[in-house]
Amino acid sequence: MIVIKSPNEIELMADAGKIVAEVHELLRERIKPGITTIELDEIAERHIKGCGAEPSFKGYGGFPSSICASVNEQVVHGFPSTRALEEGDIISLDIGAYYKGYHGDAAKTHGVGNISAEDKRLIEVTRQSFYEGLKFAKVGFRLSDMSHAVQAYVEENGFSVVRDFVGHGVGASLHEDPQIPNYGPPGKGVRLQEGMVLALEPMVNAGSYHVRVLGDGWTAVTVDGKKSAHYEHTIAITKDEPRLLTCIGK
Repeated sequence: MIVIKSPNEIELMADAGKIVAEVHELLRERIKPGITTIELDEIAERHIKGCGAEPSFKGYGGFPSSICASVNEQVVHGFPSTRALEEGDIISLDIGAYYKGYHGDAAKTHGVGNISAEDKRLIEVTRQSFYEGLKFAKVGFRLSDMSHAVQAYVEENGFSVVRDFVGHGVGASLHEDPQIPNYGPPGKGVRLQEGMVLALEPMVNAGSYHVRVLGDGWTAVTVDGKKSAHYEHTIAITKDEPRLLTCIGK
């Protein structure tokens, strides 16, 4: 069942989303060779709790950390650890905050120091694929219109879209209906309505779209060992343009 949010609920979600956006900015400034992903996790948790919120991910289904930190061939759900980032790595950070009964959820991928031109292109295509999908996050379009736009843009640029993990509704629960694939034909699924709140989150691989989950039961990696990038915002469907709830100042 898709839960339609009231204007007041959307404002509360924007408050949660602002905390998420602040953490992303804090971590972006700290990403450099030598920092460990557990240090990034500690910075995130400290800020989230300092805002009177709780990390959405910590303890969720047994997940042990406040953020997901996925490096290079890791696609999603990477555990923060004592691993130090190295020059040329890329890191995807997925962050959620639970505030006054509602979640905000967003992900971004960053380069560590100087990265290759191809890795820069992977990150930028992933980011832009989200905005291609966002063009269809409006009343009257169908869910898969967003999905198709993401896939078409990614594949036009020579990359592949992960099939095993998808976007989702967000609200009082971190994962709500509907599921939002980043691939598929247009014109399918429910019609978008004012008050829906969705997390659209393309995960894009440099090589094949095939992934596997490691023995920890969480960390997904590319099967071919090539790099992966991730980009996500929490979106409110309005009567006009879509509203990004996981931004500062919006």
